[in-house]
Amino acid sequence: MYGMKRTTIYLPEEMKARLEAEAARRQITESELIRRAVDRELAANEVRGGLFTADGGPMGKDLTRDRRDEWLKGFGQT
Repeated sequence: MYGMKRTTIYLPEEMKARLEAEAARRQITESELIRRAVDRELAANEVRGGLFTADGGPMGKDLTRDRRDEWLKGFGQT
């Protein structure tokens, strides 16, 4: 188990039984099934920066709410 850390979780009996059955059905370990589920959950909830984020926005530019009018000046004009 190179590069892995062990953790302990507590599951309700019914969930543990479902985990065992699904891991057996897929022919993978319970640990692998849990890792995949955690990975999906974390990826689905990643905070992605928008145009006006405090983290600098696209290309590291400071596009915070305080400066949005400056950055959008002339936008949409022909």
